[in-house]
Order: sequence, then structure tokens, then C-alpha cells
Amino acid sequence: MALIKKLLGFTPEIGEGTYLAENATIIGDTVIGQGCSIWFNAVLRGDVNSIRIGNHVNIQDGAVLHTLYEKSQIHIGDYVSVGHNAVIHGATIKDYALIGMGATVLDNVVVGEGAIIAANALVLSGTIVEPNSIWAGVPAKFVKKVAPEQSKEINEKIAHNYATYASWYMSDDENLRR
Repeated sequence: MALIKKLLGFTPEIGEGTYLAENATIIGDTVIGQGCSIWFNAVLRGDVNSIRIGNHVNIQDGAVLHTLYEKSQIHIGDYVSVGHNAVIHGATIKDYALIGMGATVLDNVVVGEGAIIAANALVLSGTIVEPNSIWAGVPAKFVKKVAPEQSKEINEKIAHNYATYASWYMSDDENLRR
């Protein structure tokens, strides 16, 4: 069973139908919506500030979510995919956005709805990523706009695929948080 740790009077809240991998770690002031999946070795450290995750979000293997003490929080919308080994530190990620594998998104970044952050990109503090845009590189720069319907189709497919994958694991009731 995942490590769910109460800290400083905050107990993580986990929405119905959410899959937690056995070695996922969820700490402190963390609220996860319904139908999410938190995968192997993912760490959501709501110890120094709050983490709020919407519905149908997948936080993939090895991802780390953390904040700055009294300075930044994490807000993730619905149907967001956070790729393997990504780091989100005190950022806002809007609905249907995709954070690529190994990407780092720093404090006070806002990733717009349907935006795509490419694998291994480094999005510097305070950056505003426009909706339906692709950003890549170190540091990350605007690459191009994507048609909203194309962006939604790509990001929606990944989010829905992860719901399917989670269902395979949830056949064992110990993996399902209600």
C-alpha cells in the first residue's frame, strides 16, 4: 500500500476511484481528485505548502511534486498527464495539459489549458505557457501553437489511457482508495 503520511495536522485526501501504486508517497497538505492514478515511486510532498490535484490526473512513475515554504503551491487541473520522472515545483497546470517525461516546471509557472511541455524541458520560474502551445528545451521556449482540438485529442488520449492502465491494477482492492 502507498505511503500516506499525515504531517503538521494535514492528512492527505484521496478521491474515490484513485489508484495509488504500492510505493507512491503522498504527504501532508495534499488533495487528490477522483479517478486519478499515482504511479510507482511518485512523491507528492505537501509538507511545506499545499498540493491540489483535479480529477482524472495521472502522475507517472518517479514524478516529484513539491513547493516552496509559504511561497508557492501546486494546482493541477483535470485530465492532466505528468510524465515519468517529471518535477513540478510550485506551479499551476491547467486542464488537459501534458508535462513530458523528465520535464521540470518551476515555481509560479502557469501552464495553460491543453499546453504541452516537451520531454526534458526546463520551464523557468514565473513563465506563463499559453494554452494549446508546445514548449521545449533548456530553458524551455515557445515552439509552436497547436490547434485546440488537436491538443485536446492528444492530451485526452494519454489521460484516458492512464485511466485504463490504472483499472488493470485496481483489480486488487488494496490498490483502490475510496
